[in-house]
Amino acid sequence: MNDIIRAVERKQLQDRKVEYGAGDTINVSFKIREGDKERIQQFQGVVVQTSGSGLGETVTVRKSSGNVYVERIFPMHSPLIAEIKVLKRGRVRRAKLYYLRGLTGKATRIKEKKAKQ
Repeated sequence: MNDIIRAVERKQLQDRKVEYGAGDTINVSFKIREGDKERIQQFQGVVVQTSGSGLGETVTVRKSSGNVYVERIFPMHSPLIAEIKVLKRGRVRRAKLYYLRGLTGKATRIKEKKAKQ
């Protein structure tokens, strides 16, 4: 029975080779369907956490919109996600950045990793 489930899941997995982690700033392009039209919307923010594995893998992204902070959970293998780009690599010491939820303004900034030369 498990073999059948794994075979179906393997067909659903998307081929995404994006390496990112907590603290990285990413831009997620996802498709939005409004009536019979379809458009691509961008969501740019900091990765708070990644969780799950296989078909159930998700990423939580947090962005600021004025003084309001919005978190959105994206299923990584959804066909509605068009593209994921890593804009900045963050230097953090945690795998889950829940502490960002209590911070606002400049306190939410994350230092950038230095590039290897």
